[in-house]
Amino acid sequence: MADTQFWDRVARRYAARPIGNMAAYETTLARARAWLREEDRVLELGCGTGSTALLLAPDVGHLIASDLSGGMIAVADEKLADFEGDNLEFRRSDAFDESFGPGSFDAVLAFNFLHLLDDMNPTLARVQALLKPGGLFISKTICLGRHAWHFRALIGVMRLLGKAPPFLQFIGPEDVQGAMRAAGFVIEETGDYPARPRAHFIVARKPADAAAS
Repeated sequence: MADTQFWDRVARRYAARPIGNMAAYETTLARARAWLREEDRVLELGCGTGSTALLLAPDVGHLIASDLSGGMIAVADEKLADFEGDNLEFRRSDAFDESFGPGSFDAVLAFNFLHLLDDMNPTLARVQALLKPGGLFISKTICLGRHAWHFRALIGVMRLLGKAPPFLQFIGPEDVQGAMRAAGFVIEETGDYPARPRAHFIVARKPADAAAS
């Protein structure tokens, strides 16, 4: 896959890059922690080099952090050597890993991930199946908007230079929320961290009366 090859190639550079907006990142972590419980079994999708998983793992029972990029997971595993807990594992996989059964998780996380999918709907349906009834899908998605022509031009140039992934959706918060509702989720909380460029945070719940399927 072209996207996987891109992330493999940039993994080391990505890991060394400082966080662009630390205040927004810390707010995202704080809001996620507010919904997570110490007994939760959690799956993270698109974990990259594992920085967020390493910070959130102490707040949950067990965290599987996944990414399809072997390069990203290799860096994450190196970081894991300095992690003092035993409740975090990194795995080269995605939501469709066949070892994940229906109702396997109390929460699924996806930070800066959904906009990188050409179609988020199959993944949202899969997340619904993986969650226990009442479980949470906590995400943050880059929402540049459908008509962000200046961003389209900039990313086009970056792509030519090998500095942007082959695919990125130009969507708005209403697109992400709409897709989640269509998948059967109930929106519990939203926010923008940061507001510009917009990164839309959503806490969505699988209804308690929904069956694991």
